[in-house]
Amino acid sequence: MTKLSPDLPPNTSHTQQASSQTPLNPDSFAYNVKGKTGVARIIKAAGYSLDGFKAAYNHEAAFRQVFWLNLVLLLALTFVPFALTVKMVLVFASFLSLIVELINTGLEASIDHTSTEQHPLAKIAKDVGSAAQFLALLLLFTLWMMALYSVFSADLGRLS
Repeated sequence: MTKLSPDLPPNTSHTQQASSQTPLNPDSFAYNVKGKTGVARIIKAAGYSLDGFKAAYNHEAAFRQVFWLNLVLLLALTFVPFALTVKMVLVFASFLSLIVELINTGLEASIDHTSTEQHPLAKIAKDVGSAAQFLALLLLFTLWMMALYSVFSADLGRLS
């Protein structure tokens, strides 16, 4: 069995390890960002989110593919007579596949930043992220097939 977490010193939990860290230095970038509250924090966070979308779109072909696939699928919702609840489920599945791809892209970027060397744990992390995206896309495909079948099987029954 592959071990996914680093070894901790004896009798040290992850909670103890995190609580022993020193507070942020007031002169640091992290302190200035983390010190924001209220509307200023929300505006900063929205800017960082937009930067994340831009980075994923500009640097990751897989994100662009999932983005355009979902845009086409969401536009198709206006032409197929699905019930509102079906449309809501399909919109949710589209957003889920985009969210998983963003997380996978961030995970891969973090791993590549840490080291460009091949390492078994890096491979596991990347493969697990890829598997998560595969499942999200499989869910999207399955839900669309079920929704289309429910609409068009009823139409086919009326034709015969």
